[in-house]
Amino acid sequence: MKSQKPSFAEEKLLKKQGYRFIAGVDEVGRGALMGPVMAAAVILPESFKARWKSRVRDSKQLTPETREYLFGYILEASISYGIGSCHNDKIDEVGIAKATRLAMVEAINQLKPTPEFLLIDYVKLTELSLPQKGIKHGDSLVFSIACASIIAKVTRDRLVVDMDKDYPGYGFAEHKGYGTEGHLKCLREKGPCPLHRRSFSPIGELAGLQR
Repeated sequence: MKSQKPSFAEEKLLKKQGYRFIAGVDEVGRGALMGPVMAAAVILPESFKARWKSRVRDSKQLTPETREYLFGYILEASISYGIGSCHNDKIDEVGIAKATRLAMVEAINQLKPTPEFLLIDYVKLTELSLPQKGIKHGDSLVFSIACASIIAKVTRDRLVVDMDKDYPGYGFAEHKGYGTEGHLKCLREKGPCPLHRRSFSPIGELAGLQR
């Protein structure tokens, strides 16, 4: 999907329906071969002025420098935010779809006040009874979801950079755990480390755990 400026259209519509605290929710790391899947949830004020607002996009459409720049401003402007994660062992146990939802629920449960409506990138959370809407390409279309994507991405990237220090030689700090050619080359040479997701191909084959 082409880069586009997310709007407040969904939030404004919900405000007209009487909802006050609306949370945007997104995840990052679903497709990585190692480390946790992480999610963020954020409640933003009904209206606020800031020069940085026009720079918000889906985190995948931003440079690392721009994400870092926006991260602090988003947290400062938010009414509340939460960050959830599900580590690689849990991903292997329950599957990536369930693990993603668990991370989202953890992030949402940290919000104070409790959100009255959830705007979520793509999925719907049957684990929660809160009113919600899953929006395809929500991180590109909806401002609060785009902000959640930035929070989740910066948080996970920082964590993976630290993991690179604990397990050097895989290039985690560069590729953030995704299946790049360089990462796969390291895996073939070194084999998986404890951070890798054994249920993901080709990790299981390399670890001798998949049939």
